[in-house]
Amino acid sequence: MATLICPEDHSPVADAEAIRKACKGWGTDEKALISILGHRTATQRKIIRKTYEEMYNEELVKRLESELSGHFEKAVYRWMLDPEERDAVILNVAIKEKPILDYTSIIELSCIYSPQELLAVKRAYETRYKHSVEEDLALHSTGELRKLLVFLVGIYRYAGDEIDARLAKSEADIMCNAIKSNDFNHEEIVRIITTRSKTQLRATLNRYKDDNGSSLTKYLRDDEAKAANAFLGALRTTIRCIINDPQQYYEKVIRRALMKSGTDEESVTRVIVSRAEKDLEIIKELFYKRNSVTLCHAVSKHTSGDYKSFLVALLGNQN
Repeated sequence: MATLICPEDHSPVADAEAIRKACKGWGTDEKALISILGHRTATQRKIIRKTYEEMYNEELVKRLESELSGHFEKAVYRWMLDPEERDAVILNVAIKEKPILDYTSIIELSCIYSPQELLAVKRAYETRYKHSVEEDLALHSTGELRKLLVFLVGIYRYAGDEIDARLAKSEADIMCNAIKSNDFNHEEIVRIITTRSKTQLRATLNRYKDDNGSSLTKYLRDDEAKAANAFLGALRTTIRCIINDPQQYYEKVIRRALMKSGTDEESVTRVIVSRAEKDLEIIKELFYKRNSVTLCHAVSKHTSGDYKSFLVALLGNQN
């Protein structure tokens, strides 16, 4: 269930003219830009980009980059890209543009997206950056974390619903024995987590919990040393992305991004921009049930200015 509110009929020519007018002169009319771009579907935005370029002989995305700034610019920039290209940018930022590799964004795309969706993002990445995702990941990560991430991105995971109960029992035991030996990066754990179908892996993890009285993720962070280990953190994130519904996972991501000391705008932008045309309405409902406050109110409280106004528009606020 999307939150995006769009007019049934719109004129891409009129939109392009209004955007051009908003960007002309000494100051940018951000409210005008939000009133248009915050209420157009991906297909409509693509047509607007093409129309604008034909009318004014310049790329709309580049013009917006030059007119806007800060978190607002980043959010609008990603919103204006085709979905696969946007995800490719998110991957590249996570891999190369942060002081420490952001494995969370990489794992989200690898484990929540279908095999076909992930393949489309990887193709968009190669077209845009002239490298494969795996190549850049291998260059910018090390050790067991690199092995896990490259496997997750590189695998074309089977998407069927079949469950082999005996296999689930066998592989739950393999995990249990490896963990009892404190061999968290055991190659069999990595193999199971990165290659099994989501349905089969959920059965294995549920069997592990039934046999051991607690979930694998809980055990992987039961002391400060484990919680601070990047490989174990990535393993926990992988498991959560696989066993939880995507909406439950994203609700937790945006809740943590808004509620912790200092808003994590990168995560807030990623969730709202990438889910507004998919299932953000469900995420909003889950957020309210969990926090007794609307997501729109929380976003308004913890962000400001045109950035806030744009996010609120994508959340479905018509005011």
